[in-house]
Amino acid sequence: MAIKLPKYYEDPKQLHVGTMPNRAYYIPHDKSSNEDNERKQLLNGIWKFRYYNNRFEIDDDFFLPSFDSSTFDQLPVPSCWQNHGYDRHQYTNVRFPFPYDIPYVPDQNPCGAYIRTFEVTKEQLEQRNYLNFEGVDSCYYVWVNGKFIGFSQVSHSTSEFDITDVLVEGENTLAVLVLKWCLGSYYEDQDKFRMSGIFRDVYILTRSREHIRDFFIKTPLNEDLTKAKVTVELEYLNQEIDTKASLYSPDGELLESKSAKGGYVEFEISKPILWNAESPNLYTLVLETEEESIKQKVGIRKIEIKNSIIYFNNVAIKLKGVNRHDSDPVTGYTISREQALKDLSLMKQHNVNAIRTSHYPNAPWFLELCDEYGFYVIGEADVECHGATELYSGSWETSYGDIARREISNDIILDRQQRNVIRDKNRPCIFMWSLGNEAGWGKSFELAGKWVKSYDDTRLVHYEGSVHIDKGFEGQEDLSMLDVHSTMYDPIENIEKYLADENNKKPYILCEFVHAMGNGPGDIEDYFEVIYREDRFVGGFVWEWCDHAIDIGVAPDGRRKYAYGGDSGEYPHDGNFCVDGLVFPDRTVSSSLLEYKNVIRPVRASLVNAETGEITLENKLDFTNLKDYLYLTYELVCNGEVIHDGTIMDLDIPAKTSKTIKLSYDLKESGVTFLNLHYIQKLDLPFTKQGHDLGFDQLKLRDDVYQAKLDEVYLQKLQTKTLGQEKDLSFKETEDKITVTGDNFRYVFNKMLGTFESVVVNQRVILEKPMEFNIWRAPTDNDRNIKNEWIHAGYDRHTVRVYEASASQENTKDGNTVVIKAKLAIAAIQREHILDIDAIWTIDCAGRIQIKLDAIRNTAMPYLPRFGLRLFMPKSYQTVDYFGYGPLNSYLDKRRASYIGLFHARIDQLHEDFIKPQENSSHCGCQFVRVENKDINLVVTSNKDFSFNASEYTQEELGTKAHNYELEKSPYTVVCLDYKMSGIGSNSCGPELAHKYRLEEAEIHFEIMLEFEDINK
Repeated sequence: MAIKLPKYYEDPKQLHVGTMPNRAYYIPHDKSSNEDNERKQLLNGIWKFRYYNNRFEIDDDFFLPSFDSSTFDQLPVPSCWQNHGYDRHQYTNVRFPFPYDIPYVPDQNPCGAYIRTFEVTKEQLEQRNYLNFEGVDSCYYVWVNGKFIGFSQVSHSTSEFDITDVLVEGENTLAVLVLKWCLGSYYEDQDKFRMSGIFRDVYILTRSREHIRDFFIKTPLNEDLTKAKVTVELEYLNQEIDTKASLYSPDGELLESKSAKGGYVEFEISKPILWNAESPNLYTLVLETEEESIKQKVGIRKIEIKNSIIYFNNVAIKLKGVNRHDSDPVTGYTISREQALKDLSLMKQHNVNAIRTSHYPNAPWFLELCDEYGFYVIGEADVECHGATELYSGSWETSYGDIARREISNDIILDRQQRNVIRDKNRPCIFMWSLGNEAGWGKSFELAGKWVKSYDDTRLVHYEGSVHIDKGFEGQEDLSMLDVHSTMYDPIENIEKYLADENNKKPYILCEFVHAMGNGPGDIEDYFEVIYREDRFVGGFVWEWCDHAIDIGVAPDGRRKYAYGGDSGEYPHDGNFCVDGLVFPDRTVSSSLLEYKNVIRPVRASLVNAETGEITLENKLDFTNLKDYLYLTYELVCNGEVIHDGTIMDLDIPAKTSKTIKLSYDLKESGVTFLNLHYIQKLDLPFTKQGHDLGFDQLKLRDDVYQAKLDEVYLQKLQTKTLGQEKDLSFKETEDKITVTGDNFRYVFNKMLGTFESVVVNQRVILEKPMEFNIWRAPTDNDRNIKNEWIHAGYDRHTVRVYEASASQENTKDGNTVVIKAKLAIAAIQREHILDIDAIWTIDCAGRIQIKLDAIRNTAMPYLPRFGLRLFMPKSYQTVDYFGYGPLNSYLDKRRASYIGLFHARIDQLHEDFIKPQENSSHCGCQFVRVENKDINLVVTSNKDFSFNASEYTQEELGTKAHNYELEKSPYTVVCLDYKMSGIGSNSCGPELAHKYRLEEAEIHFEIMLEFEDINK
């Protein structure tokens, strides 16, 4: 017989049953011990568990102590049951995974029954005992010793039940029934894998019969920050009890002790040591009653808006943030302190200073870590309802706020705000509350926002959904409780338009920007140019911190195998849209995070005078003098060779100021010369050590035309290694081919292809198959929109038509040459010309091939992914030298983690192994490339910058395989030599690629030289 459950899970009037009122998070200790575990009994561990397809299958007496659970499985708590083989994984972004039928959810609603026993002592029975669940998805019923205790929901919030009266001495039985979906699931439509179960800590707090139940700490400061108060408003369980409050300084000195009166205590501090993300100084407040002690860290800071600018401790700070989900490829939503510390450590290592808890409250102890290590936090409520936009009769313009406008949402959304704000109100790291994410706008948010503002007037209030008012409801909204104007992925021109309008009084913030999906984002620097220029633009939060994926084992080649949406056969799903982080699922750092790190480096340098060595350093920190944080090392690099270096230890540059300094060096009279500056951490910090590289700048001092010689170690003069001197050169022309023969080489030009089909040097094959004109790339995730236009235009299946091709012999001052001239066009089936090209190929006696391509682009067609030549070389070509942007991949708009220099790499090491394969590891700004095989090297040079890519994979392979572990290596080494590669951008969820980063010029002029270097000479 099925269990009889009251349908609280579909009842908007019964959101919680039997729960205690919300309170601030804290763990009390025994007054005599100071140890948390004296009063905290952790119930984590192995529980009995059974999965049911629906509530009708549930054993009706499973919650009774007498129930025989010997046939139940075992499941660790906390965990998500999908990660242990139950149910199946599902990733969906916007669409609900069930019919839109508020407040109802399907009867076929998977459930999990949990059972465990625990011991209670006689001493515990003499006190009060509270059962705490910090996170359960989606809702749950609780029984202790067979007695119904209560029901709760709001997956990412803490619920507390008073179980005092049902406990017995000795063994007690706890039973929990978790439902996969409930009414609350309509309000938790976050962009993530949908997982279920008891995924955060479960514990019992044993409290004295009368105790402090809640308290609210505030830290008002005077205008010049020289005097502060620490006020504490106390709430007791039933009646006020004697309470002693003691305040300790950040270095542990007792400042004052006093008794609370009327539920209130106040401390005054002269010259307070303030909290900020750069110096997270924390006082300690100790509240003591007769039997208990509560310790709380206190950060003194002031947050306000003046003249449309956000000030933190009287400083107009800049947020260099990320959006962070609780996500792990093995443990899912269940995140340990060690896992959280790994995230925070990586953030600090990469200059991140702010976190938005997207899109729900994190575990309560996570905010304590942010207090301790220094992060500005937007504390976001567990609200997201954007599935309303996917109704058959709906849209983003008409039904976005459908749920928010419903009357039942007034209490539901308010409840979620209260659970967020009240729990975390004492966390100094939280400077702004967020009402939620992507749920449109309605009366429910107005009421909730006004409550937040009235309850906590010390912080700001945020909600991006306010900028999306459904058609027909415009002009009815009250946004007075919102302190900032927040948008997502706004193009820069829209931001500048908002800031230029004097009627817009609210500070501007990007709660999501530069979508970090796959090989991206590519436009971070452009945004920060505006952020640093405009005080009203406080900054932004990259979407997002980590890739979401499921670890499904190891591929034969040793790669981790990760699954994303659709890999579990689920519907609906959104493919790899969850694989959009700055770090991979296992927290391996991607080139995207390194790009972000250097954009938000703590110092920026500019050149004043190259001859005298004068540069200006601008301190981009908000509170820290550079002399207390870092020192400078510099190198003078000419043609890839370091010719001078030095160190500046004392940089006395206060926060948010700049200073011109003079470096000592002698500048050579010629050569491509750069000044490389590195900012090095001075002292050990919790997550970074002395000597940690905080970022770099590269300043161009001299820009002479590239000469053949770059570095004596790596490059000999090419003239000493070319194939031969001026000897006989001849050609033979047939209807379809031109064969050019020299002393040690034979090249065959194919008149139908317009390129060489064969290149043989010293009897060594250089091309395994014909050279190709190339305009396609394996679409990146940020090409997800433009690629449809590219495919429609036929760029992925282009063909070449040669109209004229002929050869002639010419004598020049440098000797005999064979010149091949061709007129050709690139087009696709059923499509007009994409490019019309005049090509000139000049071969000299030494075997050098000078290539000149003049092309006219059809401007009625989309901009090009790239334009250049593709070479299929023998697999023996395994390494490259290049002079250009490296060592990381570099594109027109994604190159701030790279610098111009001379680099050497194995070709297999150039590949960046994105979970969904795509274009990667190109290098722009090159003047020289050498592809090596320890025999005959290919050397490519140009007087103008070009881009190259050398890979073990073809673009076709990268563009068609769904997962990296499915990739098959090409039998060739694939080398692309590009006039230009279009930029990366962030159009997977952001604005279109900026015009300046597109290959959209009407006329193209591309010249490169191919030379063949015999290393045996």
